[in-house]
Amino acid sequence: MASATTDRRAEIAAAADPADLVAPDCRGLNFYRIDRALRDLLDLHMPPPLRAAMEPHLERLGELAGGRLDELAELADKHPPTLHPRDRFGRDHDWIEFHPAYREMERIAFADFGMHAMAHRPGVLGWPAPLPYIAKYAFQYLFAQAEFGLMCPINVTDTGAVLIERYADDGLKRRYLPRMLSQNFEELLKGAQFMTERAGGSDLAGSSVTARRDGDHWRLHGDKWFCSAVDGDVVLLLARPEDAPAGSAGLGLFLMPRHLENGERNSYRVARLKDKLGTRDMASGEVVLEGAVAYHLGKIDRGLRQMMDMVNLSRMSHGARAAGMMRRCLNESLVATRHRRAFGRAVIEHPLMRRQLMKLMVPTEQALSVFAFDAVMMDAARAGDAAAERVMRMLTALLKFRACRDNPRVATGAMEARGGNGYIEDWVNSRLIRDAHIGVLWEGTSNINALDVVDRAVAKARGHLELARALKARLDAAAAAPAALRVEIATLIDRAIVFVEEVAGNPRNEKFDRLAAGALYHCASAALMAWEGATLAARGGDARRMLLARMVIDHRLRPADPLAPRADDREDEAISLLLGDAPVALADAARLAVPA
Repeated sequence: MASATTDRRAEIAAAADPADLVAPDCRGLNFYRIDRALRDLLDLHMPPPLRAAMEPHLERLGELAGGRLDELAELADKHPPTLHPRDRFGRDHDWIEFHPAYREMERIAFADFGMHAMAHRPGVLGWPAPLPYIAKYAFQYLFAQAEFGLMCPINVTDTGAVLIERYADDGLKRRYLPRMLSQNFEELLKGAQFMTERAGGSDLAGSSVTARRDGDHWRLHGDKWFCSAVDGDVVLLLARPEDAPAGSAGLGLFLMPRHLENGERNSYRVARLKDKLGTRDMASGEVVLEGAVAYHLGKIDRGLRQMMDMVNLSRMSHGARAAGMMRRCLNESLVATRHRRAFGRAVIEHPLMRRQLMKLMVPTEQALSVFAFDAVMMDAARAGDAAAERVMRMLTALLKFRACRDNPRVATGAMEARGGNGYIEDWVNSRLIRDAHIGVLWEGTSNINALDVVDRAVAKARGHLELARALKARLDAAAAAPAALRVEIATLIDRAIVFVEEVAGNPRNEKFDRLAAGALYHCASAALMAWEGATLAARGGDARRMLLARMVIDHRLRPADPLAPRADDREDEAISLLLGDAPVALADAARLAVPA
């Protein structure tokens, strides 16, 4: 230790600039170029023409995310929006002032990349058709690594347009869709979703906002308690018609414009903005509806069912965002631990830190695999594949449940990897931690999503059986993976199916819903990683994802005795390969992916 201390003192004394002794962060890196895992999975999932066409745009967004966008996000986070309830004449005409950094980020997202419109219409980023979901969510994944809060208005504009496309009459479509899908920032109408009321957001049976018919439209009265993107121009919300029954079945879906056709402000006001833990640059507020004009969409007695189309797409977006934020956290941790030195060597060389880094890497890679496959299933479902739709419904709830729960733990672990600087607002870690927590609340808490998996996707739709078939088909296609690994994962899938059916079949077992949902997620990610690693290796690429499948099996699907630590040289070798930059050879992955 004395020798290490002497060497460290010499190193400090020799530093040309004391700042060189502080570990750097990821600012200035291209977040797409340093993400080999994303590039590999896009090679697997995207048709070559689409892959080639999107490459320069992904490269450009990766550069922005690691540079200008990251700078703007830091600035906007420190200067949150301000509500001005009245104009200078004292009229009740509330408006929200945003920092210029936030407005510049909006232009990047909406005008430059058309992230809200790319899955709806041809022409975005030069592609001659609406972009597939796998492309859309890849852009969201990269964007969220720099800026999370703005993803809410991007997403609700995108998903709000879905509801209007599906359920609005032709007149409403002509009035709102072209501007909601425009990349002209001066004419763009941004979306919003006002769901939550004071009684709570998950159980909508007590919703008290009422709707009264008034000629060809409706008038809304009541309060909405948590309205994100509260400055939105086209609001989608639920309200109860005056003659509708109590409970969630009596709710209708409505479109409420911020401004009427004559340009006047609609009859609702923002009572105050929320002082939030995270997503501080995006305006969330409380809204009082005072006879606001609104138009019902679809069938007036099926509002909640129709709104769930928006919710499910938003859940998928949350999963992609969580995957992106965890990637940022992992990259920050790798940069910090490779440059920080302690006790005579880089921090990453210490066995305890290497184990901690794997606790960040495994959930990060799981989320990437599941969201990419889920996006592919969404594209197949949009093309009319009923089986893919059942898989997608299942995977989306699983992804929202587990990836969003993993995100805060990974963000906190990344702060610890940086050390004390991670707690200081000069660095990105504190913002990553604050923003990570919203994923377990928006679009359903973890409990709500676990209930959705077990009580709806399993018990009613039987989606778990279709998911098992899809995963086993991927295992069958993973010919380069060891047979023992494929059999092991297939057996775990069977056990998870039995477990979730036992839970779904007995109301007393509701307390196990989260365990059952987690088991399905872990099995899905292990199967997908085994297929990804084998397929990439068969093409002459990197087999490391087979090693990650092994980690999921050993640390998330197998029991461990906390009082009997095990020495595992094979796992240490696998960790060295995973923390290294070189591609992992198929022979090494195959050898280490099965027990000795």
